[in-house]
Amino acid sequence: MTLPASMLLQGAGGGALGLLAQGTPITWAVLALLVVLSAASWTIMLGKRAQFAAVERTSAGLHDVVRGASGFDAAASRADDGAGSPHAAVLARAAEFLRGVRAPQAAAADARPRLSPAQVEALQLVLDTASTAERDRLERRLPWLATIGAVSPLIGLFGTVIGVINAFLGVAAAGSGNIAAVAPGVAEALVATALALAVAIPAVFGFNLFAQRLNRLDGDLEAFGADIVALLVRDGRI
Repeated sequence: MTLPASMLLQGAGGGALGLLAQGTPITWAVLALLVVLSAASWTIMLGKRAQFAAVERTSAGLHDVVRGASGFDAAASRADDGAGSPHAAVLARAAEFLRGVRAPQAAAADARPRLSPAQVEALQLVLDTASTAERDRLERRLPWLATIGAVSPLIGLFGTVIGVINAFLGVAAAGSGNIAAVAPGVAEALVATALALAVAIPAVFGFNLFAQRLNRLDGDLEAFGADIVALLVRDGRI
């Protein structure tokens, strides 16, 4: 027979909450820590979801800007269209590099001097460095999800062990193994295990999901850098 939820959640007269009310401070500390870790993981996941959604909205637009621009300067002037996105940061870093290498050749007749092989190589390094920096920025706080997913089951296991110990202590105190003696300790153990799994599973799932999206973004930034180099070739600077 299935028990109604009202019986499972009833007060001190019985049910899970009633049994937990007799729990030790250690058990309550474990449960409180798991609740804090759950809140932290969901906060990180919701924040990253919004951040990645914003990045993916702007990336396609900047790709189109670079591929369809008449020249690099025209594309660089549109970097503000994706303000705050990794692609805009990479484009702005490339523009900054080109402004820096143009000054020593200002006396040349060509207003847009061609880059030397060494300068092209330096530009590629600049693009790679900017892409890596943006990836690191987006990756911030993601390792916490992996940590929470790995540590929560161990914390829950600690609560489980404490609950089992309390169950045996209840048996020793009562002098018998009746259900009233072991129920509080067993309830502590099972609730700690269930809560630990409820914390760990979403955290691990979220970490794997965002790690996959981050890897996809890494490849997209590499392609964006290649688009910038191709635009410079069309622009006659390489």
